[in-house]
Amino acid sequence: MIEPAHLGHTRDGYDAIARSYAETFRSELDDSPLDRAVLAGFAEIVADRHPDGRLLEVGSGPGHVAAHLRELGLAIRGIDLSAAMVDLARREHPDVAFDVGDMGALDAPGGSLAGLVAWYSIIHVPPAHLPAVFAEFHRVLDEGGHLLVAFQVGDDVLHFDEAFGHRVSLDFRRLRPDAVAALLDEAGFDLVATLVRAPAPASAATKIPQASLIACKRPTAAG
Repeated sequence: MIEPAHLGHTRDGYDAIARSYAETFRSELDDSPLDRAVLAGFAEIVADRHPDGRLLEVGSGPGHVAAHLRELGLAIRGIDLSAAMVDLARREHPDVAFDVGDMGALDAPGGSLAGLVAWYSIIHVPPAHLPAVFAEFHRVLDEGGHLLVAFQVGDDVLHFDEAFGHRVSLDFRRLRPDAVAALLDEAGFDLVATLVRAPAPASAATKIPQASLIACKRPTAAG
């Protein structure tokens, strides 16, 4: 099977910039109390429904979000397309398991996860591929399992041919919360919460609004 072009571009880009990216965004959670509040709320919701459940972060990058959720008491592991990012995450957060993986083809049995986190990772997925990705999230979550997605708000695509002094081909897609919520509904999720916040003043990210959505896998008719 031929790999979609966006996967290769994303993998190669983050392999090239992994170390610089990790250093630049190391303190993102420290500088954003609202992001920490969203993650804490998500952790409490998941733990309440599945006290011993396992979680997965897709597109885990240098691992700081998975490590934060681990500190909140969740049994979480991370996957990322970039082997360089996985290596960094393993060195920096040895108490969390990280592996190379693709969010569109997860190495997890159906219904095996209590929660799934896509923290600024669906921004690299072309719109035509998002329904299949959300269907895959739905497949691996247990009934009543929860999903957290975060992304930049907008309609445009920010393309980089160069980042941190390296040649790359990376697309950062802005998304509308209502459009993402509609796709999640079609995939079988019920929306639990939406937060749209202003950009954090100290963040190194582009100064545009940021969104976080929490959704729950909808019970089956039999359930």
